[in-house]
Amino acid sequence: MGRRPRSPARRAVQWVVAALARAAGTAVAYLPAPIARALGASLGEAAYWVLPGRRRIALDNLGLALGEVVPAPRRAALARRCFRHLGITAAECCRLFFGPAERLLGRVHVRGLEHAEAALAEGRGAFCLTAHYGNWELLAAAHRLSRFGLTVVVRPLDNPFLDAVVARARERSGLRVVPKRDAVRGVRAALARGDCVGILLDQDAGRDGAFVPFLGRPASTSRSLAVLALKTRAPVIPAFIRRLPGGDHELVLEQPIPLAVTGDLDHDILENTARFAAAIERHVRAHPEQWFWVHRRWKSRPA
Repeated sequence: MGRRPRSPARRAVQWVVAALARAAGTAVAYLPAPIARALGASLGEAAYWVLPGRRRIALDNLGLALGEVVPAPRRAALARRCFRHLGITAAECCRLFFGPAERLLGRVHVRGLEHAEAALAEGRGAFCLTAHYGNWELLAAAHRLSRFGLTVVVRPLDNPFLDAVVARARERSGLRVVPKRDAVRGVRAALARGDCVGILLDQDAGRDGAFVPFLGRPASTSRSLAVLALKTRAPVIPAFIRRLPGGDHELVLEQPIPLAVTGDLDHDILENTARFAAAIERHVRAHPEQWFWVHRRWKSRPA
């Protein structure tokens, strides 16, 4: 069955929401950077108190991941820092999407670019493994600081008008955006062009995901990257960005993750997915306040 058509009233509300988001984003885009960051941090702090559902998810996740070593008051403080980080990220995205992107890109310091260049020189394209960590939208835009193209697979937003605003903003930075429904065809075309393909691999993948260790617990993780890497033999490069004190950002590209290829497909998918999750975990443990704790990462449980 197809999706039920939206009512005219709902579409009108969605149009208004998108228009307001664009207007607010444009206003924030032209604030001085320190004021925009302070505004974002304040809104994030407010969200911690006025969104009890998301606050509870963050605290529950922190309890699952860190409860044995971090006492409850410190976990609550870490959750507040996470909300402030997300508020700052939102303000930065306004500046990135609706203002001159060079203002933010000029504050990104890149390390390890030689790893991506060496991997792409093999001629099979490459995957960039990352997560909802740091300012992941700025990570995608920062491909302009390199000489290679970047394709990202995205799930369209439920609001089609807002989705169009975000898609245009991403394409302004030179990204090639592939809707999730066309992922396989879009990824193959991107690799054939010699692009990097960005994959975020840190959200719950349901009961059909691969359950691999993440922050000390089995976490349902998408098998897609392991399947694609095994089929194409394109290297998988960890790529992570984190916010530095003062508003700068550090983008780190690491050496490709060695791919396990034994001939046992189920084993290889599970083993490689575990390796990818371990790379994400290493960065989350280093700077936990910059990860997306407000998502129910351990929602799905093994049978």
